[in-house]
Amino acid sequence: MASDLHTLSERGRRILASLVRAHIDTHEPVASQEIVRQGGLGLSSATIRSVLAQLESLGYVRQPHTSAGRIPTDIGYRAYVDELLQEPRLTQAASPVDAQLLEQFAHDPDAEAVLAAVPHMLSQASHAVAFALVPAAEGAAFHRIEFVRLGAGRVLVIVVSRSSQVTHKVVELDEELLAADLEQAATYLNTEFSGMPLAEVRRAIQDRLSHERVLYDRLMARALRLARSSFEQMTTQHSLYVEGASSLVDEVSEPYSGVTLSALGALVKMMEEKKRLVRLLTEYIDRPGLTVVIGGEHPDPALRQFSLVASTYVDGDTTGTVGLIGPLRMKYSVAIPMVDGAAHTVSRVLSHVGKPPHPADS
Repeated sequence: MASDLHTLSERGRRILASLVRAHIDTHEPVASQEIVRQGGLGLSSATIRSVLAQLESLGYVRQPHTSAGRIPTDIGYRAYVDELLQEPRLTQAASPVDAQLLEQFAHDPDAEAVLAAVPHMLSQASHAVAFALVPAAEGAAFHRIEFVRLGAGRVLVIVVSRSSQVTHKVVELDEELLAADLEQAATYLNTEFSGMPLAEVRRAIQDRLSHERVLYDRLMARALRLARSSFEQMTTQHSLYVEGASSLVDEVSEPYSGVTLSALGALVKMMEEKKRLVRLLTEYIDRPGLTVVIGGEHPDPALRQFSLVASTYVDGDTTGTVGLIGPLRMKYSVAIPMVDGAAHTVSRVLSHVGKPPHPADS
């Protein structure tokens, strides 16, 4: 949701930005005198009070009670964030998370380990809930399949996607196959289906098995039956790594945080259930790049006391997401480049999964 920045004068935007920054730093309502003390605006306290009154009438700020200063509303935060996003350097600054990822995984990248580590690193750096949303395996493009004979009718199946995701499975066969038979079956499947999305491969295999001509081609039938057994139980669910709920406990006791105990409890429950949180996240992240969702912009009432900052990473042919969930007064100027930088670094690290290290890196 974009704010109506055209309704604000340049002076109004600068005063709103000063108020938001002060509230994020102090956790308190902000009075006009505090904005004057910040300096840089060259305006009197009376002028600032007048502009704050206008901002309040437009819904960008509110007074918790009559004698207090003002705090931003959801649309006040949105206007501030929209201004931040227009700064070209905001999403280009390196963060400690980028350095940690490169130090730990640049020479020995493992997709699962990388994505499990990202929420821990982001949560530690931001004191917010952090997550990594991994696309379902079926969204990846099929690269190759390998069959390893284990004996006693058992075969180890190794499925590799274009993004180097590897799935292992042991299948039980009705017939004992020689290593040469398995090699022929793998060659046929790799020739026929390499490059197709895994979900389409499953459908194509089932469709071909229903054709009568398959019955007259023993190699084709054997390969397709093997492949059907291999793909039968392949996951169709996104994976979610999430960490950091304890980081938000202190927010509940803060008078102007806007985070209640019941809201935190609802978020923790969503984290534990995961499926509901995965569904919400996949609804938000409908396009590549950076996404910021603030307070009342969340369609789910359980999240309306929180903001979300997320950015997509690329893993071969699929797109996943890393991000933060925190209070409305999260430090967006830090959170946005941190999340966006982490996403770009994850893409960079995962691009080397399954490849030998470059001589210059060793």
